[in-house]
Amino acid sequence: MTESFVRVDNVAKRWNGQLGVEHIDLDIPRGAFVALLGPSGCGKSTTLRLLSGLELPDEGSIHIDGREVTLAAPSERNLSMVFQSYALFPHLSVAENVVFGLKVRRVAAAERREKLKRALEITGLLGYEDRKPGELSGGQRQRVALARAIVANQPLCLMDEPLSNLDAKLRASVRKDIKKLQLDLGITVVYVTHDQTEAMSMADMVVLMKDGRIQQTGAPEDLYYKPANTFVAEFVGSPPMALIDGSALPGFDGVASIGLRAENVTVVEPGTGRLTCQVSECEFLGSETFIGLSHPSAKGLTVSMPGLKHIPNGETLEITFSDSDLHFFDSAGERTEHKKHATAD
Repeated sequence: MTESFVRVDNVAKRWNGQLGVEHIDLDIPRGAFVALLGPSGCGKSTTLRLLSGLELPDEGSIHIDGREVTLAAPSERNLSMVFQSYALFPHLSVAENVVFGLKVRRVAAAERREKLKRALEITGLLGYEDRKPGELSGGQRQRVALARAIVANQPLCLMDEPLSNLDAKLRASVRKDIKKLQLDLGITVVYVTHDQTEAMSMADMVVLMKDGRIQQTGAPEDLYYKPANTFVAEFVGSPPMALIDGSALPGFDGVASIGLRAENVTVVEPGTGRLTCQVSECEFLGSETFIGLSHPSAKGLTVSMPGLKHIPNGETLEITFSDSDLHFFDSAGERTEHKKHATAD
């Protein structure tokens, strides 16, 4: 097995006894794109700050490229950072903002010009060298921050919600830019986001956090198709996985809850379904419509139907689904295996 490029071993951080993060274990391969995902306050930004050296852990150790950096200063960790706020100097031009760090480190002028040109080419900012940040759009300002990270030429780049200030269309565009940059440069990226679309579309590896602890680490498809617990099931996916009380389905005695994705639900003729539900809402998204369903023993039941569908609220629908598409969770919310029991006719 290849050695991890970034290793976080049993790291904890607390403030005045209050939990920040606890038992954080991560092995990040070189060249990976890792998303730290979770709701506000889950510990993802704290984890990033611990990696960067802006915070120091109370317990555990951090290694980057085979070297322990647990107590090292940020400048000693061979990394660059891109922040939500862009952190650009308003009185400096694009070019001056991009090469600012190189000037501080007394990099020769010829090398600065070469690195600047390449970074501006990569980020599509050639021709904007003399503009001030105030003359740029939000997407262009974020590209300046990316260019600054590129000229740093560090093997590890940490990004803290860099797209949250952009509108939806720009987010989608810059998201593609960031992923392409990461692949072209071959760098390792650790990317903090609360947006599951960003995490699932960009990352090779997703780390989902809640209340300062990691809930599941894996490829995006692992979290979607094999959630480790009910929190992962309900957080990952749009719409989220529905949870059905195990007692609502014959043959699943002893199962606390059963998970079911919208794409695995089928509407059937009356008298032939496994559950009888009432329509609670219709959400049209262009290529499909999500029909929200209510049932006394289920939460978040949804069926996906192609195209535009108008079904009145309160209308009764019967649904069915295959046992092979069900996910089983115990009373603690943890994923478990289950075999259906035979039931008497």
